Amino acid sequence: MSDPHSDSHIPETAKSQPTKSQPTDFQPADSQPAIHDVPMAGSAAELGGAIHLAVDLGASSGRVIAAGLDNGKIRLAEIWRFENTPVRMNDGLYWNHLGLWHEIVHGLRLAVDQVESAQRNPGGSNQNGPGPRIVSVGVDTWGVDFGLLDENDEILGPVRCYRDPRNVGMLAEATQTISRDEIFAETGLQFMEINSLYQLIAARKHNDVPLRHAKSFLMIADLFHWMLSGVKSIEASNASTTQMLSPQTGQWSTKILDAFELPHEWFPEPTPAGTSIGVVQPSVAALTGLHDVPVVVPATHDTASAVLSVPAEGFAPAAPDWCYISSGTWSLMGVELPKPKVNSLCAELNFTNEGGVHGSTRLLKNIGGLWVFQQIRAALQRRGDAPSWAEMVSAAEAAPPFALILNPDDPSLLAPPDMIDEICALAGRTGQDVPTNNAVLFRAALEGLALRYRITLENLERLTESSIKTIHIVGGGSLNELLCQMTADACNRTVVAGPVEATAIGNVVMQMIGVGKLHSIDEARQLVRDSFPTRTYRPQNTAVWEAPAKRFIEFS
Repeated sequence: MSDPHSDSHIPETAKSQPTKSQPTDFQPADSQPAIHDVPMAGSAAELGGAIHLAVDLGASSGRVIAAGLDNGKIRLAEIWRFENTPVRMNDGLYWNHLGLWHEIVHGLRLAVDQVESAQRNPGGSNQNGPGPRIVSVGVDTWGVDFGLLDENDEILGPVRCYRDPRNVGMLAEATQTISRDEIFAETGLQFMEINSLYQLIAARKHNDVPLRHAKSFLMIADLFHWMLSGVKSIEASNASTTQMLSPQTGQWSTKILDAFELPHEWFPEPTPAGTSIGVVQPSVAALTGLHDVPVVVPATHDTASAVLSVPAEGFAPAAPDWCYISSGTWSLMGVELPKPKVNSLCAELNFTNEGGVHGSTRLLKNIGGLWVFQQIRAALQRRGDAPSWAEMVSAAEAAPPFALILNPDDPSLLAPPDMIDEICALAGRTGQDVPTNNAVLFRAALEGLALRYRITLENLERLTESSIKTIHIVGGGSLNELLCQMTADACNRTVVAGPVEATAIGNVVMQMIGVGKLHSIDEARQLVRDSFPTRTYRPQNTAVWEAPAKRFIEFS
């Protein structure tokens, strides 16, 4: 999942604007630094044949992307990009879900206008085949957050952000009702206070008015699918992030719902990714021009969509020889398995069993990701110094190695008022030299992430009893050449970086499966391999990482 913190700590994102003329230093939070570009069509008008529209919402920005096939390869066109900034009100942190809906509708309208322009002027398309036509639309988002509807299907109150401070302490409170071991046995999920279950417990503790009047519960992506289609559903991969779903059965845990007095009728049977839940409802069609267009739910959890686009051979092997890192503000590192691993070792290591496509399990670890790197830059901006992402990476590359060891998952780095001040304080607490130049900070943020990957890889191999030979890095972090090489060296594994637009690609190929254009995950991944370039990094200097890895464990 992608992850900003608050309205004062969101990394830069683009202002709402068309996509053709981004400034050279434009980088959304989850795609920095820009080392190479992903070729995109200038508009949907340049795509021919069947077009799928992917609404890709991250926790700091959102996009509407059109995709079609061009000579047997996927071609993307970014139609619209907009900010997604949580709003702080009183002591709460909320999503502007109505503002997001406005931006989504605007982006869909732009896509339709571009396609209709190409239909009126077929010579403007670069395709020799059929003219463009929109055949489906689907939404992916981050996990855990949700909206509530009342008996009249009206949205109850603003949608809370998972970083809302009232969630703090709710995990401990939950274990007074049912033990930690029982919760894990029922859900197989990593314990994080952002999980939907603990948000619901917080709502009840605060005598939340929306909770008292709620008749329906919808994950955030499903909320937008409901707005599009008028159909209420909860897609399976996002349902698995709630800590209320059984990974063994794929159904809601009666034990968890009953223990916390959550109404069963709120939770319909999870909908498999690739399901067409209906068509764009008339009121929305009037706004967007998407008349009778199917709404096909992708793997709505952005990480599940990103994993689908990993250009690996095979699908959900019992003994995987590759793992993935979906790299952005968060890093999600794991393997794709045919069934969950709900055992004492998984609980001890605090790994998570989240739902993947076609019944697979994503056994993974949530890691702090590029958050620290991003927030160092945000702190410098507040000081009047705004280096570009490329400048930060260049400075990190020239800095002395291992001058400071940072664990990106240290609780003190989760949401500090100022990241630089907090890192300096952490260095003092751990007996390290307090950094005196920015380059040391930049390098430490990246080295700490690579070291975290190393530990996670070792634990994945323990959990799966397999030997992982290749690490696939997808998403914005795959652009960071220094981090990719550090990962190869720290882990002593081959790293394959790309595709960058992993989540949107996964969204699109699942829509293609849903409408019958593709017939299997293997076929989808072959299409991804044929369509998008990757870059391979080989381990080069592994021995120097041994001593820092031991220090990292000590500090953790």
